[in-house]
This record gives sequence, C-alpha cells and structure tokens, in this order.
Amino acid sequence: MARILLIVAHPDDIDFGSGGSVAKWVAEGNTVDYCICTDGDAGGYDEAVGRVEMAELRRKEQRAAADVYGVHEIDWLGHPDGRLYVSHDLRRDISRSIRRRRPDRVVVQSPTRNVRSTYGSHPDHTAAGEAAMCAVYPDARNPFAHPELLADEGLEAWTVGETYIANPGEGADLYVDITDVMDRKIEALRAHESQTGHMTDLAERMQMWGYAQAKWAGWCHDGTPPEERRYAEGFLVLDTK
Repeated sequence: MARILLIVAHPDDIDFGSGGSVAKWVAEGNTVDYCICTDGDAGGYDEAVGRVEMAELRRKEQRAAADVYGVHEIDWLGHPDGRLYVSHDLRRDISRSIRRRRPDRVVVQSPTRNVRSTYGSHPDHTAAGEAAMCAVYPDARNPFAHPELLADEGLEAWTVGETYIANPGEGADLYVDITDVMDRKIEALRAHESQTGHMTDLAERMQMWGYAQAKWAGWCHDGTPPEERRYAEGFLVLDTK
C-alpha cells in the first residue's frame, strides 16, 4: 500500500478536484494525508462572517469532508488566502510536510496557467502547484536545503517516488474511474457548506465534469445516456524518483 500526500492551496480544492480519487485510494487501503497551504479565510459569500471566523469554519469543514473518505492527517500551513506566492517560506513549509508524511506519491495542482480556464488557473492554485513541485525536487530530498528542518525538527530528507498533477484536462496520463464513489465526492463537497451551500446544482456540476473526463478517457461519448455514464478524474503522472 502507498502513502499519498495531496498538496493544495485551499480547503475544498481536493474535494472539487480529486475527491473521488481520494475515496478510491483510501478504499484500496492506502494512507492519504493532506497539506493545505492556506486557511481559506478569503472564501465564502456571507459578508457578516469575520475572516478569523471564516478560517476556523473552513478548517472544521475540511476536517468533516476528509472524514467522509477516511483521510488521516491534515497539515495546515497557514499562509494568507489570496496572497499565496512561490516563496522560500512556502517551499520550506511544503518540504516539512513531505518530510513528515514521507509519501510515496504526491498529488499537486497544476503549476501552469491554462489561459482557456480562468477558474482552473486561480493564482493561489498555480503558486501551490509550483511550490509543491519545488519541494518535491529539489528541496525535500536535499539534506542541505532548509537545514533547520533537520537541525531543529529532526526531519530527514525524503524523495517522493511519483508526482501526480491533478486535472490537466484532456490528455491525462491516468484516469481514475470514480463512478461508484461520486456520491461520496458530493457528500464531502457539501461539508464545505460556506462554499457550496448556495450551489443548488452541485451534484450536476460534478457529474458533468466527471463525465467530460470519462469521455476524454474514452469510456463514454457525447450520446451516452445518463444512466450509463461513467465519471473520472484525470492526472499527469511524473516519475520523480
């Protein structure tokens, strides 16, 4: 069984992007942990909710969503939501999480902007993706990078064997069939009530996105009846040994 660490910018990013895959990986007996770079304090739609309160709420929501799948640990890095940059401190903090969790596989957001997808290229997402890639190589495996992690915290260097980039769009290397766990993905997303409570069409949105990826995988086509549709989540797979 594998140890898997998912690294993202915000609470709910994993559930929107890779929640079905997390459900499958946990069911297969893998250990899955999260590293979340911000508390999501800039999120939500209720202006009456203070930002400190929002951050606390989103941590609780993410824990509830993770419990839907049986995820073990969540490392909260606490960087400012909406102001995430590929800084030395962010690279160090992600490296700390990698050294602490010692994953066989890391799953990250895309480090590159897709100019055809405004929402898919949130600057916090691309920053988290790039910083995570920097942490995978060279930082986390280099005992001389961020020396305080070893000297002060006893965290020895760790090499991640493979890295998945989530949601690359058409042309993924790997598609995970999430048809039988789509209901759990939606349940986890509903746990993020401050972000999804207003979405009356949440299930339909997730089904259509999963259906689009299943078509890219070649498992369905445009005319597939709803009752026969399959759902997928795609990844680019990188050998980072």
